[in-house]
Parts: sequence; C-alpha cells; structure tokens
Amino acid sequence: MPQKILLVDDEPGLVKGLSHSLDREGYDVTPAHDGETGLRLAREHEFDLVILDLMLPGKDGLSVCREIRKSPGIESLPIIMLTAKGEDVDKIVGLEVGADDYLAKPFNTRELIARIKALLRRTQHPRDTQGCILEIDDIVIDPEARTVAIAGRRTPELTAKEFDLLHLMARHPGRVFEREQLLDRVWGMEHYDTRTVDVCVGRVRKKIEEDPSNPTYLLTRWGVGYSFTAKRG
Repeated sequence: MPQKILLVDDEPGLVKGLSHSLDREGYDVTPAHDGETGLRLAREHEFDLVILDLMLPGKDGLSVCREIRKSPGIESLPIIMLTAKGEDVDKIVGLEVGADDYLAKPFNTRELIARIKALLRRTQHPRDTQGCILEIDDIVIDPEARTVAIAGRRTPELTAKEFDLLHLMARHPGRVFEREQLLDRVWGMEHYDTRTVDVCVGRVRKKIEEDPSNPTYLLTRWGVGYSFTAKRG
C-alpha cells in the first residue's frame, strides 16, 4: 500500500507540481487548499504524514498543527511545515506548536522528498532503537510502540522527533549530549540551528516532567547541552 500524504497549501501551482513529484515517488497525495479542510481531512482519514503550509486562508498552519497535536488518534502524525519567509521566528514557532520538521520556500523538491523519506523511516521503521523496552526509575519507554509511561500512566503522545530525542538520551543516562550531536543523531540535517534542539527539549519536558520549569529527567548542562538523569542512578 502506498504511503498517504496530506498536502495542505493554497498555491495551486505548488500543489499540482508537488503532487506530481510525490506521485512519481509512489506516494498517495491528498490535497487541501485551506486550513479547515486540511484539519477535517486529517481527522477523517488515515495519513502517514502531513505537509502543512504556514500561511493559509482562514485557519493558518500553526492553528492546524496545534489542533492536530490535540486530536486523539492523530496527535503524533508527522508534520513537515512549509514557511514562506524562511525567518527563524517562523521556524521556531512551528517547532514549538509541534511540527517535526520545516522547510523554507522556495525549496528544492528533492530535498523535501528526502525529508519525507527520513521522517517516515524513523516513525514507521525506527532505526537505532535496539528493540528493547527501557525502564528507568518510574519511566518506561517502548521503542516498538513508541510510547512513554511514567508511574504506570501514559504520557501525552510524543511527536517523531520528540520520541527520538528522549529515547536516544534515555539509552545513555548521565551522558551529556552537545546540541550539535543531538542535531546529527535525531535530525540528521547539517543546516539546522541549535535552537531546534532547545525547542524540542522544551516540548518533551512539558510532556514528561512534573514541573517542566524544574526538570528532573532532562537536565540542561549549561554551556554544553543536555543529559538524561536517572533519579536513582
């Protein structure tokens, strides 16, 4: 079965050209030309990934992304956000509301396809998971189901990048990861800036920490990066 992609963008030329390119790659593309339609389709049908433009008529891309992340059953749906301006503030805000990846317009179609393949590969056929459930203190991380539970209770669904970040660090408790190392291991894209990591860490803390402003698991190592710390380790 071809993997299904929801493409939400209001530029007819871009939608037509990108749909054709993705179709040649073997993907099944469903277009939507406004935010309301895109959100409705995401809720009513099963998709493997969403390509979401930031600037949309009516409900904008940020609002659609927020709604998807709050919708049971699709809250972990991979999202690549397209930003017209390419400004850092657009990228950071997109990541803060839950986008897994971003790409500034105009973009190279081959690069977007590479991002799609990488994101789908990590979410549907996760590599580097080692297939074993991690149990550290009262936190349980299941790499096959890609779920996290704390004290027997499931946490809110983590996005693809959030889960990859947490799982990587939890497999190496006490190790301090530099931001550049996390970018390479989790995102695999050299051109990202390190604020991408900071935003992702902040989102993970909101989902696993009792007090995100005073974390006990994901700790900041000032001037270096971050580490996962076991309370009883």
